[in-house]
Amino acid sequence: MYKKILVPTDGSALSKKAIRSAIELASSVGAELVALHVVPRYPTSYFEGGIAVSPSEVARVEKQWAEHGQALADEVGKAADKAGVKARAVTVRSDLVAEAILAAARKNKCDLVVMASHGRKGLKRLLLGSETQHVLTHGTIPVLVLR
Repeated sequence: MYKKILVPTDGSALSKKAIRSAIELASSVGAELVALHVVPRYPTSYFEGGIAVSPSEVARVEKQWAEHGQALADEVGKAADKAGVKARAVTVRSDLVAEAILAAARKNKCDLVVMASHGRKGLKRLLLGSETQHVLTHGTIPVLVLR
């Protein structure tokens, strides 16, 4: 059925629900799991003309975010290993989360993406955006969405 399942995580309770389901599914079909965390870039454009931020401070913050992101992905890998599922933890840097998820799915040759959605509708979805919606509409592989 599925050989490689990508599960993105942001550390939220909702993404943890998707992780549990992805691990269970991977275990039941004998698939490998790829745990992904997308690390944002430092938002320097917010401060243009406002306050000066040194390059070393930007590097420090980006390193801290990358380490935190890797820890989140590693946590998923450990949970998968505990359940007997082969897993790999991956982090990527991007401000375009949905595009990064799709690129990671292609790069890792995943045949399913399992992710959570808040289920926002109407104006809230329009204003807040939806990474899940973007992955659903722009991806070419199946996406299992959990709420």
